[in-house]
Amino acid sequence: MPEALLLDPTDKADACVIWLHGLGADRYDFQPVATALQKHLSTTRFILPQAPTQPVTINGGWAMPSWYDILAMSPARAINREQLETSAQTVIDLIEAQRDSGIDPARIFLAGFSQGGAVVYHTAFLRWHGPLGGVLALSTYSPTFNEGLTLNDYQQHLPVLCLHGSHDDVVLPSMGRAAYDLLHDKGVDATWQEFPMAHEVVLEEIETIHAWLAQKLSR
Repeated sequence: MPEALLLDPTDKADACVIWLHGLGADRYDFQPVATALQKHLSTTRFILPQAPTQPVTINGGWAMPSWYDILAMSPARAINREQLETSAQTVIDLIEAQRDSGIDPARIFLAGFSQGGAVVYHTAFLRWHGPLGGVLALSTYSPTFNEGLTLNDYQQHLPVLCLHGSHDDVVLPSMGRAAYDLLHDKGVDATWQEFPMAHEVVLEEIETIHAWLAQKLSR
């Protein structure tokens, strides 16, 4: 898998956000957002992984950056589970590397947009069983929550911020809401907020992300 983009803060890093891009994008997609956030989070490192370029069935088999193949869109999105697991392992490797460098895992956050968010959901609640700082789920859904969630104490108390566009026609708000509802019903500290936007990121959303991260990191 291609090397991740590393954005070190001006001060010594004591926190980290691992941020996954969406289908067809690349590791530079959220660099401007990460750079803007880092101006106010001066001890937070941002790591922006790059998905491998591989064929995507629903897009005619064209090769593009993707965390996993999407085989069909309905009745529920059918995916290549092996590729999802490989991507989740990439995130776990990054978490462990940051932990081993001296950053408390309770100050490591996972963020993902669209398909990247699906990987983050899967990693945080089905693969990683230790502490984390929180999850940012942006315009995303979960293809694996319907398998059932058995949460440990760390996962039960993991804060999650779910942000979605009310006009999103790529990942429908109902898909994002279904993941949130499942977590909420499990007693997870999840927050849902919609913005009048399509499948994108807007300034008001970035301000919400900053306020949330700043509040979590102030503990």
